[in-house]
Amino acid sequence: MIDILLQTAHNYIAQAAFWGWFSAQAIKFIWQLVRFRRLRFERLVGSGGFPSSHTSFVIATTTAIFLKNGGVSDLFVLSLVFSIVVMYDASGVRLEAGRQAQILNQIVDYFLKRNIPVVITRKEALKELLGHTPVEVFGGLILGILVAYIQFYYVYNGVI
Repeated sequence: MIDILLQTAHNYIAQAAFWGWFSAQAIKFIWQLVRFRRLRFERLVGSGGFPSSHTSFVIATTTAIFLKNGGVSDLFVLSLVFSIVVMYDASGVRLEAGRQAQILNQIVDYFLKRNIPVVITRKEALKELLGHTPVEVFGGLILGILVAYIQFYYVYNGVI
């Protein structure tokens, strides 16, 4: 088991995926700190916001596969299709789910302020920051490509 973890940690594609995700989450955390002067540790792992860490994660993986195996490999095509699905989901389905959660939270708040009985089993509000705007997804796409390219050419000198 330890051997598998070590091999994965030394795998260029796995490294690119991790750094794609981590760099996006770090940017979100720093942006919150600079813009709102608040430490929000949830931004280190939470979804939503700029740039899309889901997109950066899959695009860094796809770019790494492209750089290592070429653009005509079956693995690259599979990864590209998977990346497109993830980006579509992030800017479509999850974005709309977040908007619906926002409206539902407003409705519940309205009822509670007017003492209208509402049966709620959860005490906390629904999570509203789920998806991404197209700009946030595009930011993740650019970041993922940059991470994989920097790692390939500056860490591994273009040789894997």
